[in-house]
Amino acid sequence: MNGQVKEEVTTYASLWGKLEKKVTRMAGQLQGKVPHATKNGIYDSTRIDWWTSGFWPGMLWMMYDMTKQPQYKEWAWEWDLRLEEALIGDSNFHHDVGFQFLPTAVIKYKLTGDPDARRRGMLAATLLAGRYNPAGRFIRAWNQVKPTSWNHGNEGWSIIDSTMNLSLLFWASEESGDPRFAHIAREQANTVAEHFIRPDGSVRHICRFDPLTGEYLESLGGQGFGPDSAWSRGAAWALHGMANTYRYTGDIRYLHAAKRVAHFFVASLEEDSIPLWDFRAERKDLKHPDHDGAKSSPMASEPRDTSAASCAASGLLEIADLVPKAESALYRGSALRIIDSLTNRYAEWDDPDYEGILKEATGHLPAGQNINVSLIYGDYYYVESAAKLMGWKNRIF
Repeated sequence: MNGQVKEEVTTYASLWGKLEKKVTRMAGQLQGKVPHATKNGIYDSTRIDWWTSGFWPGMLWMMYDMTKQPQYKEWAWEWDLRLEEALIGDSNFHHDVGFQFLPTAVIKYKLTGDPDARRRGMLAATLLAGRYNPAGRFIRAWNQVKPTSWNHGNEGWSIIDSTMNLSLLFWASEESGDPRFAHIAREQANTVAEHFIRPDGSVRHICRFDPLTGEYLESLGGQGFGPDSAWSRGAAWALHGMANTYRYTGDIRYLHAAKRVAHFFVASLEEDSIPLWDFRAERKDLKHPDHDGAKSSPMASEPRDTSAASCAASGLLEIADLVPKAESALYRGSALRIIDSLTNRYAEWDDPDYEGILKEATGHLPAGQNINVSLIYGDYYYVESAAKLMGWKNRIF
C-alpha cells in the first residue's frame, strides 16, 4: 500500500466507522423493505423487480467484504434468490438487471463461491444480452410502452444508464469464456461514445434509433429538462460506466470518453462541489413538498442531486486508478472534494430515525418525483466511494 493510500485510509477511517454504524442501524430499520426513496426521512418499499432493488443488499455485501462481520452476509444472502423468483414470473426486468444482479448475485458469488449466485448472475447477463439490437448497435431501454405522439413507441430507445450495466456482460464473458457478452457490451459502449457523449463532455439521456434500420433519429430529454440538456446523473453514469469499460477492455477510447465527461462534470459543479440536477437547467425558485430538510451550503434555486455526486465521485476514483500517476491526483482530488462536501453538508448522521444517508438527491424532476430526498443508489455509491478510499478491490460495477 503506497503512502497516498495509507494517508487516505487514515483520513477516511472515521468516515468508514460512521458508515458502519449507519448501515447497521439502517438494517434494523429497513428489515425486508426494497428501498428506493425517502419520504419524511423514511425509506419506501418498492417492487423487487424495480431497478433500484439491488443497491441496498449491495451495501450489505460491501460491508461484509470490508468487515467480515457475519451479520452483513446474513442480511444480504437471500436477495438474489428473491430476484430470481421474480424473474421467472410476470415481472418488469429490463436493461437495469446489472444494477440488480451485480450487487447481489455477482458479488455474492465472488465472495462466497455460491454456485446458485453464479447461475443467477449468468441468467441476468443472458437477459441483458437479449435486449441488443444489432442493426443499431444498442441495448434497448425499458419494456414496451404505449406509443404516443411524442415517444413513437420505445422499441428504438437506448439510455445512458445502460453504461453502468455493461459490467454484468463483461463479467459473464470472463466467467463463461463466451466472448459474445463482451462483444455486445463493447458495441453499446461504442454507441454511447458516438451518440450519447457530446464533444464538450455533456451527455444525452435517451437516444432514439430506428429499430429496423438502426439509424440514429434524435435525442429525448428523459430525466433532463430537454433534448439539449445535461442531466447530471446521466453524466455520472457515463463517466463511471466508461471507466469500468476501460478497466475490462484496456481500450483507450473508453478511458478518453470517461475523462471527457469527467472534465465537463467537475467544471460544472456548484461552489460546494455538488451538481445541480441538470447542469443546463434554467434557474428558478423551486419548492417541493417532499423536501427532507437537509443542512447544506447556500442553495441554487434549482435542486442539487447528491446521487449524481456520489456516483461521479466513485467514478472519478476509478479513473484515478486507471490513468498514469502524473494525472491521478487531478481525478482523486476532485472525488475527495465531492466526498468531503457530501460528508460535511449533506449526510445525515445525527437523527436516529432518518433512514437514508445522503439528503438532497433528485430522482426525476420533470415528472415531479423524488425531489430533495435520499435515494438508495446515492447512498450506495457514497458507501462505494468510501470503501474504495479504504482499499476495497472487489469491483462489481
